Amino acid sequence: MKKLFLVTLVLLSAHLSNVQAKEAFAGPNFSGVYACKGQNSKVGEYEVVATLKLNKAASHGEFGVYDFNTATENALVYRGQAIARGYEMAMTFNLTDGRTGDYSTGIASVQKISNTRWAYKNHYYEPDENGGDSGSEYCVMQKVVKTAKLPKKIKKPTVSSPSLS
Repeated sequence: MKKLFLVTLVLLSAHLSNVQAKEAFAGPNFSGVYACKGQNSKVGEYEVVATLKLNKAASHGEFGVYDFNTATENALVYRGQAIARGYEMAMTFNLTDGRTGDYSTGIASVQKISNTRWAYKNHYYEPDENGGDSGSEYCVMQKVVKTAKLPKKIKKPTVSSPSLS
């Protein structure tokens, strides 16, 4: 019985040494709100707002995984995902507008434009029944606007009533 326990312990120990812990994300974080100007082969020129938010639970090592959405001037929001390795990022999102459900797939090159801001150039393709269309957009991270703190609400003094003894 002791031999069986010892063999099991040795095998379990060998197995656990082969299991690696998930590496912490070590790449640049591109999270932020971006103003984008683009050119599409069917639509022409356009402007959208894109938001990237790092998914910390899914990001690891040199791979940054992002929740990604794009909002149009018509208040349509397209949701998708992005994954980055270094300064290259793949992006995809669903172009559902209630009537159709097409996808956009892109590849972007990211560059640092200041100590706290990024920009990226995205080249994308959107398939459809007529062969699809393509385009590109240049997106610049917006500056974070700091808001002034409002003063704390002033408490009204409490007035004690005279005792009725």
